[in-house]
Amino acid sequence: MKSISLYVDRGSWLNRLHPYTKLLYILTAIGIPLIGGKLWLFPFLIGCSLCLLISAKTLRQTLPLIGFSFTVIIVIFLIQGLFNHQNQQLLFSVGFLRFYKEGILYATRIGCNILNMLLSFAVFILTTSPQELVDELEKSGFSPKFGYIINSVFQILPQMMATKDTIMDAQRSRGLETEGNLMVRMKAFLPLISPVVMSALTNTRERSIALEVRGFGRKQKKTWLSDRPKHKEDRVIRVILIVLILATVVWRILSCR
Repeated sequence: MKSISLYVDRGSWLNRLHPYTKLLYILTAIGIPLIGGKLWLFPFLIGCSLCLLISAKTLRQTLPLIGFSFTVIIVIFLIQGLFNHQNQQLLFSVGFLRFYKEGILYATRIGCNILNMLLSFAVFILTTSPQELVDELEKSGFSPKFGYIINSVFQILPQMMATKDTIMDAQRSRGLETEGNLMVRMKAFLPLISPVVMSALTNTRERSIALEVRGFGRKQKKTWLSDRPKHKEDRVIRVILIVLILATVVWRILSCR
C-alpha cells in the first residue's frame, strides 16, 4: 500500500525518539536564534538540523523543500536589497540594479529564519509517524478530534499529490500531452484541478463514514493496542534542549545590560 504521509521509517535513532522530544527540538531550533538575536545562530541551528537529517537518512527527501525555499529566498533578496525603506549604504550593483547593505542584511535574516524553520520541521515530519503522534496526543488528554485534525494536516498534501499522479497517468494513457513547453504543461494541468478537488471531497466523506463506523464519537475511554516504551535518550535530550533555551534567555538578558 502506498504511504500517504511524508514520514520515512529508516530505523534511525530519530525514529525511536518520542514525538514530544522532536516538538521540543522545533521550539529550540526556532526560539534560540530569535531569543539570542545574533545572525550566526541561524547557520548554527541550520547545520544542526542538516546533521540530524543526514543521521536519519532523510536528507534526500528534504532537497525539494530546500530548493523551493531558495526560490522564495531569492525573491526576498531581490525585493529587500532593492526596495527596503532603510536602504542607504550601497553594497554592489548589477547593471542598473543597486543592492544596499541594509536590505541584504534584513533579507539574510529572513532567509535564514525560513530555512531554519523548514529544516527543523522537516526533522519532525520526516521522522515521526503521524499515527504515533496522534496516539501520544490522545494519551496526554487531547481530544480525539484534535488528533484527527493533526493527522489530516500531515496526510492531505501527500494524498492530493498521489491522486494528482494517478489522474495524470490516466490522462496520459488517453493521449493527453503533458510534456513540452510551459503552455503545454499549463493546458495539461488545468483539467486536473477539478478531479483532484472532487476526489479530495469524496475521500473526506468516505473517511468521516469510516470514523463513525469505528466509534469515533463515543465517549468511552479508549484502549491501546500497544504502549510506546520510554527511552532514556528522550529524557537526556529534553534536558539538554531546555538548558539551551534557558541559557539563551539568560545570555540575552545579560547582553542587554
